[in-house]
Amino acid sequence: MKHNPRFRWLRRTVVMLLLAAATQVPAATAARAAAPAPVPGELKPHSISAAYTAGVSSGGYMATQLHVAYSSAFAGSAVFAAGPYGCAQGDLYRAQYACMKTYEDLRLDALERTTREWSAQGLVDPVANLAGDPVYLFSGSGDSTVERPVADALASYYARFGARVRYDDTTGAGHAWISPLGPNPCSVTRSPYVNACGIDAERDLLGHLTGSVHDPAPAPTGRLVRFDQNRHVPGGSAAAVSMDDSGFLYEPAACADTSTPCRLLVALHGCKQGYSYQGFGTRFMDTAHLDEYADTNHLLVLYPQAAPTTTLDNPNGCWNWWGYLGDSAYARHDGRQIEAIMNMVRALGGGSGGDGDGDGTEPPSPATTLALPSVDAQDGYVKAAPDGSGAAVGTLETVSGLALGRGGDGKDNRTLLSFDTSRIPAGKEVVRAYLTVARAGGSGDPWAAPAGNRLLLDVRTGCFGASCTTEAADWSAAASVPAAAELPAFSSGSRTSTDLSPAALAALDRTGTTQLRLRFASPQPSAAYVFLATSPRPALTVEYR
Repeated sequence: MKHNPRFRWLRRTVVMLLLAAATQVPAATAARAAAPAPVPGELKPHSISAAYTAGVSSGGYMATQLHVAYSSAFAGSAVFAAGPYGCAQGDLYRAQYACMKTYEDLRLDALERTTREWSAQGLVDPVANLAGDPVYLFSGSGDSTVERPVADALASYYARFGARVRYDDTTGAGHAWISPLGPNPCSVTRSPYVNACGIDAERDLLGHLTGSVHDPAPAPTGRLVRFDQNRHVPGGSAAAVSMDDSGFLYEPAACADTSTPCRLLVALHGCKQGYSYQGFGTRFMDTAHLDEYADTNHLLVLYPQAAPTTTLDNPNGCWNWWGYLGDSAYARHDGRQIEAIMNMVRALGGGSGGDGDGDGTEPPSPATTLALPSVDAQDGYVKAAPDGSGAAVGTLETVSGLALGRGGDGKDNRTLLSFDTSRIPAGKEVVRAYLTVARAGGSGDPWAAPAGNRLLLDVRTGCFGASCTTEAADWSAAASVPAAAELPAFSSGSRTSTDLSPAALAALDRTGTTQLRLRFASPQPSAAYVFLATSPRPALTVEYR
């Protein structure tokens, strides 16, 4: 049989690209204090309260594939530097030139249509499950490996299914996982592909996926369990599907008692970051900044491992997002790597739902969603000096909107929003709540002054002042739950906050009014502010069972 000349040319081109992009990986070095050494063990059932996926590059594609294929098992996903589900359509050429570079149209309409068709055929879980799921996305302007329009398409893809997308596209990051422990400068693309960009992306992604999180531990104190992946791969051979013999699980001390409810995060490395890739070892796990949060937030972190092939099919140890080694089901149920990872999730006690092979526990009843618009007559903003002196009610709401940040008059603006939370039915358990606002205008970037500034939401049971109408004393009045959520930076359109913390959910006044106060954590050194729109009204979305 003659070989297709186009395929020979493509194969040579791809191999040259892979070799040109390869960087020699130095021996693994200690990247954080007291990184736990792997200890041999097995995956044992835990009490998994919720499961999520996360990944970078090829691991980002796999994180989305897992989330979409098994949306009844995973409650959300976080993706760095990757594109939409099914982008490659089983074609290596498209993977390179539509899903990394932008020489070809990635055909988003067709990807959506395929997803819906597969859902109708039972090849992936019902797409209705994706509605309301939190999804965190990251793309840096310095990423020339997976270009910005490809990551934009992932945000658009999820939005078509009603997911709650938080998209950080504000840095000049290269192609990398972003972490405060990253040994690389923000803008570069080089091994170990973990960059520090002056932000805590793990706080952001975990906050969006699970709600407000506790501060990370200074150093991990749990166990890094090294387990045999062969036991979980269909057919019993990890190498046959380009996976490593070894996988890893970070188990914090708080989850050592397997009856204690803990969340599960499946964290997927990118190409050239696997344990067996040229001696890379545990560098991704050591610098991802997930284990530190796991220690303080009842979180198990599963680190499955891909491995390079000795052939040209997958020399860089990427996860399968284009159908290598003849796996035509790579992005859906029965995909070899997907099923291997799902078997690991099920072994840990997660994965109920999916294709019916879960842990046998009854899933919770569906949540009902209630959108509460803010009360116009009670909303407003208050301005004061950074120390709170000279507070006064702002007067530009009807002209410009609700002010936040430092205005041209040198005053620090804070916004008050009121909600009639008595509309939440009595006897129902509130399981999630978040705020959605729209931007009306502004000047400068108040989130960048000072660098890493955060827009926080304080919650007050009832009203901050003697009445619910905005008054000067609201600027510094005590909150029932301070810093209960965070509103990420945005320059246009609307934005959704992270989920309110459990304490804030408990503080919602089920008999009357609940007020939110929006404030920046640090005063801006010079004028930098944003106006929130009053039409559409800010909305507090509450989910209850």
